[in-house]
Amino acid sequence: MSLNHIRPWRNIYRRKSRMIHVGRVPVGGDAPISVQTMTNTLTTDVAATVAQINAAAEAGADIVRVSVPDQESSRALRQIVREVDVPLVADIHFHYKRGIEAAEAGAACLRINPGNIGDATRVREVIKAARDNNCSIRIGVNAGSLEKHLLDKYGEPCPDAMVESGLEHIKILQDNDFHEFKISVKASDVFMAAAAYQQLAEATDAPIHLGITEAGGFVSGTIKSAIGLGNLLWMGIGDTIRVSLSADPVQEVKVGFEILKSLGLRHRGVNIISCPSCARQGFDVIKTVEILEKRLEHIKTPMSLSIIGCVVNGPGEALMTDVGFTGGGAGSGMVYLAGKQSHKLGNDQMVEHIVEQVEARAAVIEEQIASEKKATEAAE
Repeated sequence: MSLNHIRPWRNIYRRKSRMIHVGRVPVGGDAPISVQTMTNTLTTDVAATVAQINAAAEAGADIVRVSVPDQESSRALRQIVREVDVPLVADIHFHYKRGIEAAEAGAACLRINPGNIGDATRVREVIKAARDNNCSIRIGVNAGSLEKHLLDKYGEPCPDAMVESGLEHIKILQDNDFHEFKISVKASDVFMAAAAYQQLAEATDAPIHLGITEAGGFVSGTIKSAIGLGNLLWMGIGDTIRVSLSADPVQEVKVGFEILKSLGLRHRGVNIISCPSCARQGFDVIKTVEILEKRLEHIKTPMSLSIIGCVVNGPGEALMTDVGFTGGGAGSGMVYLAGKQSHKLGNDQMVEHIVEQVEARAAVIEEQIASEKKATEAAE
């Protein structure tokens, strides 16, 4: 990672892990932390599943997981793989044959839960299918489905039991000379999940998939995930993440990116800095931000926009953003461009003008990125 010598308190030192690939997406090593989600359509409904995958990819998903519970889903997966660009992870439970079928159908990765897929012999058959089809594996340990011998040993699901489960199944993969795997130790309890992940990070160099499983609805699940994943990422733990919400998969992707953006680990789209509003506001901040979030969804360029209701904090925030608007008086405010005061603008023109300014600034940034890339390639 690039270190911030001016603001060292912003530095995150990522745990050193080895790199694997999920299709074309690198996971671990120095690769960007990837964002995942999972479809909630019936996999056998190919059209609906493809539409949901494409919507998630448009929102920024690097990888999408699809459940494969039966043979009909395995057959559908083969068609789905052909119709989408994002790598797919096949979610396998109970029936090891589904894992074999999914690998043959073109899945980029198999997610298996060691506690419920069967004995070591069956796991070995899945490993062979993965190897033969250039497919990676995620060992998915879950507090809710630990092996009986571990529950007997520890008395209840706990971090030690989860990590022991994961390490046992890592050994099976390694004994079969299979190393293209990542691992997760998920729990719905934030404390348990965080403790398990910290312990796991010290026990293996495998890439780690982060998640707080069954986190809840949009609001409660977002908060749980932000606390659990945010702290782990801040500690440098985690190579790929999934925010589990009882909500649209697109919302999972958006929340995942916002967590990464808040820590400076990924940069995509417009980061809107806005005030909660109060009686001093010169315009309706909440409504304006809501409209702008929708209007600017198409911008993929990393950039910042400040929308502040009054002059108390507005000018200071605008100095740090690409585009800014600060509320003033008499139905108008001040526009800032590249951190500098630019011109006054009537509140009634604000939304359209800000969208235009953001689009224009995004074009400039993209041109700069392209120019720097060209210069780097020429130097090499």
